[in-house]
Amino acid sequence: MNTLKTWTLMAVLTVILVIIGRAIGGPRGMLIFLLFSIAMNAFAYWTSGTMAIRMTRSYPVTEAEAPELYAIVRRLAQRAQLPMPEIYITPSPQANAFATGRNPQNAKVAVTEGILQLLSPRELEGVLAHEMAHVKNYDILISSMAAVMAGAITSIANLLQWSMWFGDDRENNNNVAAEIAIMILGPIAATLIQLAISRSREYRADEVGARLVGDGNPLADALERLEYAKGPSMEGYWSPSTAHLFITNPFRGEGLFQLFSTHPPMAERIRRLRNMRIHNAF
Repeated sequence: MNTLKTWTLMAVLTVILVIIGRAIGGPRGMLIFLLFSIAMNAFAYWTSGTMAIRMTRSYPVTEAEAPELYAIVRRLAQRAQLPMPEIYITPSPQANAFATGRNPQNAKVAVTEGILQLLSPRELEGVLAHEMAHVKNYDILISSMAAVMAGAITSIANLLQWSMWFGDDRENNNNVAAEIAIMILGPIAATLIQLAISRSREYRADEVGARLVGDGNPLADALERLEYAKGPSMEGYWSPSTAHLFITNPFRGEGLFQLFSTHPPMAERIRRLRNMRIHNAF
């Protein structure tokens, strides 16, 4: 299923970029943006995990620097029969975590400085089990590619906006109208790409993570603590294009923003975990 979603995501990106090219430069623009989309798809597939790490400003940490963190992840990897992922720390006081990479062999797991200070070892294990579940379920490729592609589309829209403010006067009003439309639709398209990532993947990762630990309560306790200690919004520090990667939404928008959230309601996640009966733990 995730393989199909990946190909669909590539197709959506190609169509969006070709439409943008047509609006800007006609047939020649279509060709240029088609070639760009092919290169972008290849780049996103092979480097999306690394780019996601860079977009969140995460840095690698050695086992000597974080022995407890390594011990937890190694134990979970062995239970899930997965390779040991690379470990990163995200320089943020907000408590959060994410996994990224092309496949389990290239997986990367990152935790924020804030979550290391907030959670107990048992709660942290629950969170890391959730992230290892994303690795095991092959969610990380589609998530990482969505982050890179959403960021690319948003950047194109921003460039068009700046070009209109500081560029030469346009003689063709149709081109101006098209660029205005792209400025509006670009971020929406990026959000729609993120929404291609089903909220059900979080429920599934919660369930598999609970089975890895053998108990749903550590993750439920951690989610309750994360929800209670929300901390500041990360808007202006991290890109919204990476929000879907994290175990909880790093942005604290209200109203319309919630309609585009890639995360299911926290209360429902906690309820499901509390009601789980683990019969076939790893």
